[in-house]
Amino acid sequence: MCIRDSINAEYGDSRSTTMASGEEEQQLAEAIAQQAELGRKVAALKAQEPQDKAAVANMVAALKKVKQQVSALSKQCNPEEENELVASREALETLCLRRFFYRQAFSIYGGTGGFYTYGPPGCAAKTNLISLWRKHFIIEDNMMEIEDTCIMPKPVLTASGHVERFNDFMVKDSICTEKFFRADHLLEDEMDRRLAEPGLSQEEKDELHKVRALADACDVEELHSFLTKYEVKAPDTGNPLSEPYEFNLMYPTSIGPTGDQVGYLRPETAQGIFLNYKFCYEQNGGAIPFGIAQVGKAFRNEIAPRGGLIRQREFTQCEIEYFVQPGEKKYPQFFSKGIDQLECTLWPSEQQLSAQKPIQMKLGDAVARGIIANETLAYFVGRVHLFLKKAGIVGKWLRFRQHLPTEMAHYACDCWDAEVLISHGWTECVGIADRSAFDLEAHAEATGDPGLKAAVRLDTPIQVQELTLPNKGPGKMIGKTFKKDAKAITAYLQALPQDQAIALRDAGGGEVVVGGQSFTLGPEHVAFELQSVEKHVHEFVPHVIEPSLGIDRVLYAIFEHAYRVREAEDGDDKGQKEKRHVLSFSHAIAPYMAGLFPQDQRVFKQEGFASVFTQIVEECTMAGVSVKPDTSGAGIGKKLSLIHISEPTRLLSISYAVFCLKKKKKITNNIKRILQYTTQIKLNSTNNEKICPNINI
Repeated sequence: MCIRDSINAEYGDSRSTTMASGEEEQQLAEAIAQQAELGRKVAALKAQEPQDKAAVANMVAALKKVKQQVSALSKQCNPEEENELVASREALETLCLRRFFYRQAFSIYGGTGGFYTYGPPGCAAKTNLISLWRKHFIIEDNMMEIEDTCIMPKPVLTASGHVERFNDFMVKDSICTEKFFRADHLLEDEMDRRLAEPGLSQEEKDELHKVRALADACDVEELHSFLTKYEVKAPDTGNPLSEPYEFNLMYPTSIGPTGDQVGYLRPETAQGIFLNYKFCYEQNGGAIPFGIAQVGKAFRNEIAPRGGLIRQREFTQCEIEYFVQPGEKKYPQFFSKGIDQLECTLWPSEQQLSAQKPIQMKLGDAVARGIIANETLAYFVGRVHLFLKKAGIVGKWLRFRQHLPTEMAHYACDCWDAEVLISHGWTECVGIADRSAFDLEAHAEATGDPGLKAAVRLDTPIQVQELTLPNKGPGKMIGKTFKKDAKAITAYLQALPQDQAIALRDAGGGEVVVGGQSFTLGPEHVAFELQSVEKHVHEFVPHVIEPSLGIDRVLYAIFEHAYRVREAEDGDDKGQKEKRHVLSFSHAIAPYMAGLFPQDQRVFKQEGFASVFTQIVEECTMAGVSVKPDTSGAGIGKKLSLIHISEPTRLLSISYAVFCLKKKKKITNNIKRILQYTTQIKLNSTNNEKICPNINI
């Protein structure tokens, strides 16, 4: 029984029942069957050893074509469910702008797309979200944290594949050549414009819907064909467009005063972790598995960023690389922490290929059935689920979607995205991937560094036939010929896989690239010898499980899930009720923990009040409690509305307590009581609990 049939047997066939009838339904059914069959063939080809990469690439290309067809037909036959968050997007974004949660950067100069500035409440919420991530993953899962540079030299990103493959398709205005556009976005916008025109036949609508669905999956020739067919012009000028071409999304820069060394702003934080793997491995005492985390800025020069915080040119990433032994991806904490019993909304690739809906399933069952590849990957799926819910993501709007064979790189074992429903649709906020050993192997090959490995001691020594490079003979000749480069060349040769070393020896040497430099080796330099060696340790390149989180996307999703509108208790002069805009944050990320203010101005004017008030504020902050003091002349009701985020034009968030100060004598006598509460607030904030919502002293 295949995975899909096994799921249906227990959880039922969740296939949509709203499909259209007739020819379209038949076409969709046939395309789904073809897609499922091609998916199984791709999986079978990837599982073969050695892997035929050309055959895999051809099969993936065929599957991609069918997937595009299924996507287009599905949208025609199965209308999407209404997204209730769409209606509130404009009001929420206006609220965030007015109260300076965030706004477009450089706005007094007109702003620049893809860059945003967080104001005081937004910055506090983002900082709290990062602190929650650190506590949830780094502290609770006992990981290491590093901080690497934002600028990386070109060889690093060449080895990782970013220089060659980190591209989108772009077109430019053929007359106003300083105007550039992302090609697939222009095609989507043109389809939307045409669909809004009156008098279209159903056949014409179907064709436009199909082209729109295919836009982001087209290759350069298909994009050019569609742009030409539909006569897409530059939006601002109406001028003809150039042919689509690839545009690398990294920001280039020069390093040093001469500008000879090329660098880039990092497109992700992960590469800094891989570069420092061996030093953290040493810090960990040579033990594996272990995790390294990093939080910081990443930069992508998006052609036409849109969607606000969802797609930025400068954004914050929180990434973890968890290093494990290949084949040993069991994880005891998966069971001891009860993650195996956690029920999540999963959308396996088999369900997607068969046009079925997501299912509810315990993670332990998902591993047992082979839906999630291993315990370690499933553990981090569960931990991400718990983190997002703790941060304020609504459970019914959270799902985990497995990558299809067309989406996964050839080296990836399994990948899942935590998708959150927001007004823009289902949006990837976290990626959890089993990346095998690709990155460490790529950097080891580029640098010749033998340290990007791990080792475990064998219970019983074994005899193996090993290809070695003796110090006498080839080692001596390498030193004599290459002098200062000899050490790097020797390390490179010793790290070569056995088949490559034999091929180099049999060819009598050849040209090799080590550390970005080219060297020509003769037969005397590559005189490898096969020797019987007793092994007491097993060396291997670790595999990597990578949970990668986009903080800004998660934070925006929290804003949408926390937002609601309610009627005010009292209307205005005309008797009309005033709507109040509310952000109900979780206590873990609310910008402030406590509010502090006098009951009225008479208390404020009492002699000695200022010193007592200042002392309380200082004691709160010293205890680690973020407090919002307010000595304005506003009434008590207005102040309470401010800190409870229920007033339409002024809002802040208080997560734990409100201290309302009355008479001077009582204030002085109860300072200790307030300070006791601040300690309690700080302790409970680590457990995400709400205490003492209002304290009148």
